[in-house]
Amino acid sequence: MLTPVILKHCSKFRFLRFSNFARSIASFLDPALGLSEEQLQVQKIAQEFSSKEMFPNMAEWDEKEIFPVEILRKAAALGFGAIYSSEKYGGSGMTRLDASIIFEALSRGCVSTTAYITIHNMAVWMIDHYGNEEQKKKWLPKLSTMEHFASYCLTEPNSGSDAASLSTTAKKEGDYYILNGTKAFISGGGESDIYVLMARTGQSGPKGISCLVVEKGTPGLSFGKKEKK
Repeated sequence: MLTPVILKHCSKFRFLRFSNFARSIASFLDPALGLSEEQLQVQKIAQEFSSKEMFPNMAEWDEKEIFPVEILRKAAALGFGAIYSSEKYGGSGMTRLDASIIFEALSRGCVSTTAYITIHNMAVWMIDHYGNEEQKKKWLPKLSTMEHFASYCLTEPNSGSDAASLSTTAKKEGDYYILNGTKAFISGGGESDIYVLMARTGQSGPKGISCLVVEKGTPGLSFGKKEKK
């Protein structure tokens, strides 16, 4: 009867020792290792911006639930508003690796603000990659400078990780789609000007889901209370 207990304790001990070892190694890793000269320069710019503009304000932003518009626009002025979107409409034309380097550096100053910047960039890229020329001309220039902000709307009250089960619908009537549904935990919700939204236009499952762009001020669009996160 003692054997299972002894084995359990031994396994736990080995796991803890390995975890501590891994953490000690990770603490010595240099985030600049393996980067090109250009990437090092971008990393330095992001780190300096993070230290100067984000870190001193991080606690106040979180405590008072501030959406730091001016700081975000300063980040966009450095090219961080559309990092891996094409340059034609104001994007920086960089790679996903470049974006990861930038986000890692920015997160040292404020994780939650950086998280929003990643979401904004994702929404901008979706329009840049999948939108038609008319849509790109209309939305991308102001999104790239963060004169306008964007949010990504997938999660719903009853569908999170199981995204294919979302229930928001979009039914076409003439030249328009009529949307019905509720989204939840939307970063930038109520602040953003553009909402890249997933809705069901067809069959059940992932193949029946389409992406629509909804502008702030669209009739019927409303926002609930802010969530404590």
